[in-house]
Amino acid sequence: MSKIIIRQDLVTNPDDLIKICPFGAIEYDNNYLSINAACKMCNICVKTGPQGVFSCFEEKVEEIDKSLWRGISVYVDHHHGHIHPVTYELIGKAKELAAKIKHPVYCLFIGRDISQTAHSLLAYGVDDVFVYDNPELEDFRIEPYTAVFEDFINRQKPSIILVGSTNLGRSLAPRVAARFGTGLTADCTILDVDEDTNLAQIRPAFGGNIMAHIYTPNHRPQFATVRYKVFSAPQKISQPTGKVTFCDIANQALQSRIRVLSTKDKEKVRSVEDAEIIVVAGRAVKNQKDLDIINKLAEQLGGMVAVTRPLIEAGLADARLQIGLSGRTVKPKLLIACGVSGAIQFVAGMDKADVIFAINNDDNAPIFNIAHYGIVGDVFEIVPRLMELLDQSRQM
Repeated sequence: MSKIIIRQDLVTNPDDLIKICPFGAIEYDNNYLSINAACKMCNICVKTGPQGVFSCFEEKVEEIDKSLWRGISVYVDHHHGHIHPVTYELIGKAKELAAKIKHPVYCLFIGRDISQTAHSLLAYGVDDVFVYDNPELEDFRIEPYTAVFEDFINRQKPSIILVGSTNLGRSLAPRVAARFGTGLTADCTILDVDEDTNLAQIRPAFGGNIMAHIYTPNHRPQFATVRYKVFSAPQKISQPTGKVTFCDIANQALQSRIRVLSTKDKEKVRSVEDAEIIVVAGRAVKNQKDLDIINKLAEQLGGMVAVTRPLIEAGLADARLQIGLSGRTVKPKLLIACGVSGAIQFVAGMDKADVIFAINNDDNAPIFNIAHYGIVGDVFEIVPRLMELLDQSRQM
């Protein structure tokens, strides 16, 4: 890591020195010349400033032995043994990455009475499922779960760890990453690995206006969280060859200041993430009457209605129906975008749909750049016509 060092005893005319930096990174305050966060490490001050005043210091970074870290691990997200489907998707991606660097695929399963369920993960091609089955782990509490995760990493030293971007995963992954002083990239949309086992973590940034490519080449393990429906689950194999390893941890490590008095399961509702057909209402929908038309089309197709952010802000829909960076990620067989412009923040949450059908009165709308099929025209003229055609096709 580089930084600029200033010899304060050689500073004679600070006003002239401040003008050297085109980025305004040199400051003079209380008789002290300093470099602020605007520094771009361009070294202009070193090259053009008075000799000896500025110098560039390259801090030596101690390299780690990457050969000591092996394997790609997936945290098994579950509720009382019912595994969240994002886990299977991460196993699929882990297998793909592991094949490139010839590493094993692990699963970390933490909970109570989960031994039988753990064996079912082997059918997805996992090499080893590490199980921590303990009465103290029945309910999620951050301290014992972090202690178990830390114990697993110290034992196995996986190079890469993938965690689902669920409420639990978003709480647990940062805490564990902090324990090891390593990086964590949240809500990745693309993952890749090079021959040196460095994980390329790609995610939208600055409101989706750029795609950030993040590497942690000198820290292990490498952590990434991924939303549900970003990757695909692998096919089951008929003759799995993996194994289940049961791990013990001292009860002292499972102590917590949190006591779970009772738990109550949330009422099960149909999730837009699981829908195979989605009709999306965009900014063209201005009121409940407009939204009713979209609802009728979704009902006729046996699908669900989703919305973009403007409808949430207008109070026309539940936030759980929003698609995009600040909403849900979906991967349906068919997605019909009605009056959706196609801003990148929205596209990031649905561009992996099998078939995208767009309706918009602006033929230059960005949504047409990703749509497989599209119609330019008024949504509230085209949608009723589509419903008529559907009725006619069913009567034939």
